[in-house]
Amino acid sequence: QVQLVESGGGLVQAGGSLRLSCAVSANIPTNVIGWYHQAPGKQRELVAVITTGGTIRYANSGKGRFTISRDNAKKTVYLQMDNLKPEDTGVYYCNAGGTTYRSGAYWGLGAQVTVSS
Repeated sequence: QVQLVESGGGLVQAGGSLRLSCAVSANIPTNVIGWYHQAPGKQRELVAVITTGGTIRYANSGKGRFTISRDNAKKTVYLQMDNLKPEDTGVYYCNAGGTTYRSGAYWGLGAQVTVSS
């Protein structure tokens, strides 16, 4: 049973924008939801996390370009990505059950983002 479902990925030109969504099922911890990026051939890395109370932490790679938000009523977390760069290419995963400094045990299947130069 998939408990985190990402959507919104796609192909975009450099400088463009995408908004990813993560729909969270009701039976997993949702205090902290994060987005992680895995570039081709590299390890998965934090992009941004958000708590139920609205505390947010961004990795340096996305600061000023990415915005994380959540709608608790809809159990959905969003990642608005602007001014995309080719190095943003990869799979973006939604994560739950962790902290603002550590990923949790729950992962989605990922959404592919491809940024062309």
